[in-house]
This record gives sequence, structure tokens and C-alpha cells, in this order.
Amino acid sequence: MSQRTATRARTGHVLDEMAGRVLDAVEADASVPTAVAVVAPGGYGKTTFLRALKRVYENAGVRVADRPGPDRAVLVDDAHTLPEDRLRELLELAESDSPRLVIALRPWPRSTQLTTLTRAIGSTLMLTPFDRGQIRTLAAGAFGATPTTELVEFLHAQTGGVPAYVDRVVGAMGSRPTTELPDVALTAFRYDLDLLDADVLRYVLAAQAGAGLRTDLLAALLDRDANDVVTVMEAARATGLLGHDGALLPICHRAIRSVIPAERGLAVRQRLAELLLERGESVLPLAKSLLGSGVGGAGVAAAFHAAAHEALTEDPALSATLFAAAVSAGLPLAKSAAGWARASALAGDLDAALRLADQALSGTDAAEGARVAATALAHRGQLGRSAELYQWSGDTAFATIGLIGTGRPDVPQPTASDGPPTLLDGSASLMANGLRESVTGDTVDALSTLVRAAGLLEPAGRGVLLPDSPAALAALVGLHCGELGVAESVLERAAAANMGGPLLATRHRLLRAWIHMVRGQLTTSAQLLAGVRPREPRDWLFAVALEVGLARRNSDVQALRRIWAQACEAVVRHPVDLFTILPLGEFAVAAAKLGDESRLGPHLREAYALTERLGSPTLWVTSLHWSGLHAAIVGERPAQDHVDALADNPSRFGQALAEAARCWLDVVHGKVDPVRAEAAARELHDVGMWWDGSRLAGQAAIRTSDRKAMVTLLDCARELQGRQAAARPAPTPGESPLSEREHEVAGLVLQGMTYKQVGDQLFISAKTVEHHMARMRQRLGATSRSELLNQLRTLISRQ
Repeated sequence: MSQRTATRARTGHVLDEMAGRVLDAVEADASVPTAVAVVAPGGYGKTTFLRALKRVYENAGVRVADRPGPDRAVLVDDAHTLPEDRLRELLELAESDSPRLVIALRPWPRSTQLTTLTRAIGSTLMLTPFDRGQIRTLAAGAFGATPTTELVEFLHAQTGGVPAYVDRVVGAMGSRPTTELPDVALTAFRYDLDLLDADVLRYVLAAQAGAGLRTDLLAALLDRDANDVVTVMEAARATGLLGHDGALLPICHRAIRSVIPAERGLAVRQRLAELLLERGESVLPLAKSLLGSGVGGAGVAAAFHAAAHEALTEDPALSATLFAAAVSAGLPLAKSAAGWARASALAGDLDAALRLADQALSGTDAAEGARVAATALAHRGQLGRSAELYQWSGDTAFATIGLIGTGRPDVPQPTASDGPPTLLDGSASLMANGLRESVTGDTVDALSTLVRAAGLLEPAGRGVLLPDSPAALAALVGLHCGELGVAESVLERAAAANMGGPLLATRHRLLRAWIHMVRGQLTTSAQLLAGVRPREPRDWLFAVALEVGLARRNSDVQALRRIWAQACEAVVRHPVDLFTILPLGEFAVAAAKLGDESRLGPHLREAYALTERLGSPTLWVTSLHWSGLHAAIVGERPAQDHVDALADNPSRFGQALAEAARCWLDVVHGKVDPVRAEAAARELHDVGMWWDGSRLAGQAAIRTSDRKAMVTLLDCARELQGRQAAARPAPTPGESPLSEREHEVAGLVLQGMTYKQVGDQLFISAKTVEHHMARMRQRLGATSRSELLNQLRTLISRQ
């Protein structure tokens, strides 16, 4: 092995390129005069380089010392710490005819004498951090194998390539490399940090808190003028703890948290927060870092309070936590109750919101407390009490929602707000007008007004507190008048804008699921419902109604019976209002199917009475009578009153439902006009009632005695249900012994459905399903039902 190779091996094969050239030159001829100043922050390898250079000189027979003398090479480490007499001595050597002098120093401190010395030396070697290739080489030597790219990236990101830190982490990992910083590597920083000057340490702690480049804050923190602050910053950079951008290296962040007493870092953060607060700047990042620390006092409490208001729109849950921290730090509850209540409500914690709002009602923020309480009560179904509180607070626009929703036509006209005309004010006014139009005016105008209200609120909707979102109200109107496309679009935009935050996210999702259910897209509806965990009565009512509706449409009587107890409880917990007609309608049909109509009777009567108090607006009573029709058909009761009521709606949607109702009654009584039934079914589909349209065609097909008409109506039912697009392609000869219809029957039976449920799903009788199963058993040669099911399962899994 050559001397050069041996030198590189001993230094880890990771010398800086320029440093390697210096070693090469000395190794080639150690007698040649050499004068170099090696400059780099701490940890960059200055000492390692001097040791390597010393070995080269000694191997060449040259004596090495740190003081000038005859026939020797002078190598001096930490030259920035030398006294003036030593610097003068070295200057004489540098100015001699044939110096062999190499000094290593940090960029700071830099005295006049040191500057003169480095100029006299003339050649400066600036060491740089390791690149990824050098890190890979060092790690490979330590681990005995080439490290992964992920590990190299981790080491580079954490250490910034500072050689001492890379070596420290790699050494602490031993033979088990991992993308986790070993505790031993962090503990090793204790010595580095203990050597720091007090002001430099405070600066480092300030940099950890994110104020490393704020000279104005640092001047106040360190009680120094601007020039002195710059000096401290230079001293901190010279330690190697910070990158070239002045930010602490990630490993140093972790190390400080591990080895510096927590109270020292907290004191710096606390003071910075107070300074930011005095300047009227954002204190949120610093306040977040103080959470859970236990610090207190007026300054910290004020910082938490200000940060809570900052976080209110973007992160209401964090805002509520900050309000709680402000009170714990000493802020009187009376000063934060209203804001804390609002944050809790936006985060979906209505229990806390109501408790805090009640306290705010007796303080200086009584109006704000009333608005928060009114919002919370609206979400809990207490629209009457909500309207009273909104009226008391002067918010007549939102009071209108509660008044109309509870069937009170004496709605006051909104009054002009004393505050600025915000997006919320404009949207609230449009919401009130849209609802008023829905009971007294034109349905199209009502829907248009509510859609505009939703659009107006989208830019600011995330952090506003709403009793109901304009998107939800627009979707309800759309569902009640057959404009499902508009309803779906406005809900999707509201979800994308996070309108109303977590408090309304569930409502928007449930209404989207409802739209898919009405269309017969039951799988999609169930998927949306599966991701919902309703916390409040209104959302729970809709969620349970969706489960009931899906079970009914899937002909799953067992599931319907299982959910029915929850349905009855949900109805009891949520008072009847105008906006719960859809779930009440689903419950009405289910109650008739289960023979339990008496339990739902009082609630349905209240719904009819409520609409009568509003003048029986066609928009809202149409859906009520449509579900009443089907409940009457299922319960084998007279349904003509519902048919007559539906005929009173002059809109295309109303007339489509009226004609379908008349046709449905005829079908039930055995009077099947295939042409009329198909036309009525297709019209239902065109106005958004996809599942109902398919169902009408299927019912007509089952009851007609005309074989050709039955086939036509069955094809229509499948088409309207979207079966054609999703149908399985006809099997080629030899591919499967099952026909397309047998494949459908087998798949549903294997899902656990009864023959009747399969028949309801495919618009055929249970007897026909039984015949299909018998033919399949014969064709497959199965000797028992279990053997048949096993063979069918195998066949279908291959498709």
C-alpha cells in the first residue's frame, strides 16, 4: 500500500478535494514551503486535516510543532483563540522566505491580528460539508457494506453534511444502520453546547424557535444593539450548529431538546412570544411550541389568547386548545369564553361550545355567546330555541332558518348589520331569502338563491359558524324538486372548500350519500355512509335514515329490523322540522313494511301540521306525500289522498311523481298499461328518481300477463337502474355453464340473500329464482345445496 493510499485510508477516504491536493503536494515533497489557512466552522474537519498533514510530515522525517523553529513544520489548530503575541510570532514565520505553516481557524472571532496573519499566509482552504457521495463512502467504511440511498439521504438531511456530525451518527449506529437518530449521538452534543457563550446559546435557542434571522427580536431578546446581534449570529454560525442559511441543523434541533434544560428553552420562547405580541405580529408558531409546557403569566396567557384567534379559521381544534391554555396560564375565563365557545363549535365539540357559550351569555360577549349557542342548538335539532337566540343577538337572517324550519310563517325581514358587509352577512341574507322563496315563491328561484349563497361563502366558508350550510339547504331543495345534479354539484364544491369546517363536513357527506341512494347507486351511497361517525342528533337522524333506505332498497328485511330500533330513537331525539322530511319519509315506508306505523304516527302528523302552518308549500309537501304513497301501498291502506296531493304540484317534477303515483296504484291493483308504465318510469328517471323509476318498471313487469310487455318492462327496469352499463358480458361457449341471468342470481344468493330478496333485486318472483337455482343444480350435477353453492362460488370467482 502506498503512503498516499494509507493516508487516505486512515482519514476515511472522505477528505475535501482541495484538502487532498494539499496533502498530495506535501507528500510529494515535504521540503517545499507550504503556507495555508484552513477556515471552516466547528465540526468541518479542520483538526482531522491537521492530523493527516502531521502524519505526512512525520513520515517524511519533518518535525512537527505548534511553535516556529528551525527545520520544522508548524501546524496550529484553533488559531482564532490565540493571544496577540502568538499571532505576531506566526506572522513572522508567514512572512519569512520559506515558511511551512498551516493554521486552522473558525470564521469567527476574527481579530485584526488574525486577519493580518491570514492575508500574509495568502492561501486559504475553505472546508465544505460532505456531499452524499462522501457520506456514502464514510458510512460504507463504518458498516462494512454500501448504505442504502434512503440512509444516505437521511444522514445528509439530518446533519447537513457536517463531517463531525455524520461521523457521530454513523459511529453511534454501530453495525445496525437505521433512519433514526441514536440517543448516544444526541447526548454527545452536551459538550458542544456547554462551551457556548451565554448569548450564543440564547441565540441558538431563539433559532430553534424560528427567530434566527429576526435581528429586531434578537436585539430585544439579548438586550444588545443591532451590530452586537450580528456578531452573536456570526459566532453561532462558526460553531457549525447552523447551516449556511442560518437555520439550525435538524440534528441540532433534536440535540437541544435532549440535553438543554427545558426551562431555558421555554424562557427564550416565552420572551419571544411576548415581543411578537407587543409588535402585533403572529404568535401562533411560538404559542404552539409552548403548549403543554406549564408556563404561565400574563404575557404567556395573552400570547395563547392571540394565537387562539389566529388559528380559529384554519384549525378550530387547535384554537380551542390554545384558549384552554390561555385560561390555564391565568387569563380570566370571561375574556375567552366566547372565542373558546366558537372554536369548540367549529371543531364539532358542541358540548363544550354550549357550556362556554352559556358562560359568555352573562359576560361582555353575550351576543357572541348567543350566536354560538344558537348554532349548536340548530345542529342538535332545537331549531325553535336556536331562532330565539339568533333573534336576541340581532341575527335575523339566521333566525329565519329556525323560524321557517319549525313552521312559523311570521318571519321578520333581515335588518341591516351594524358591521361591515362581510361574505357571511351576504350569504346569510341569501340563505334567508332562499328559504322564504321555498315556502312562498318559485322553487327555481329558491334553489338559485341558495346556490348563490353557497358560492358566496366558499372563499371564507371554512371558518364561519353556521346553523346549516347554504350548500346543505340548496341540496335539500334540490332533492325535494328533482334537481339532483345541482344538489350534487353544490355539495361537492362545499366539501372541496371545507365549508363550515368539521362541524358541517358530516352533513355534506350524508346528503351526498342520499343523492346516490335516490339514484339507486347503493354501493356508492353505502361507501359514503361507512366513513361517517355522526355525533349530533341531526346527522345521526340522516345516517340512520340512510341505513333504513339502503336496507329497503336492497330488500334486506333482516337489516331493516336490526336498524329499526335506532331509527325510532333517532326520531325521538330530533324534533320534527322542515328539513327532516326526507328521513321521516324513509321511516314511514319502513314502518309500514315492518308493521310498526303507530310509533311513527305522531311524528308524521307533526310534519303535516308543520307544512300546513307554512301554507303547505308544494316544494316540501311533495316528498312527504310521495313517501306517504309508498307507505300506504306497503301497508295496504288507501293512497288516493297522496295521489291527489301530488297532482297539485304544477312543476315537471311534481307532475312526474303524480303520474307515477297514479300508474303505481293501477299496477298494484293489477291494471298494467305497459306503455304508460314505461313512460312514467322513464319520466321518474329523468327528474332524478332513478331507483323509483326502475322499481316502477319492475313492478309493472312482474304483474303484467303480456309476455312481450314483461320483457320490455324488465329491460327498461335494468336500463333505468344502470344495469346495462354494468352488465356482465355474455359468456362465450365453454367459458361458463351459467347464463347471464343465472350468473346474476348465483351472485346474489352467494351474498346471503333469500330468494325473495333476489327476486326483488332482479324484478322477478321468488319462484323464478327457485327455478333458476334448480336448473343450475341439475346442470352442475350437485347432489346437495351446499355442494351447489361451493361450485357456484368457484365458478363466479373465476370470472
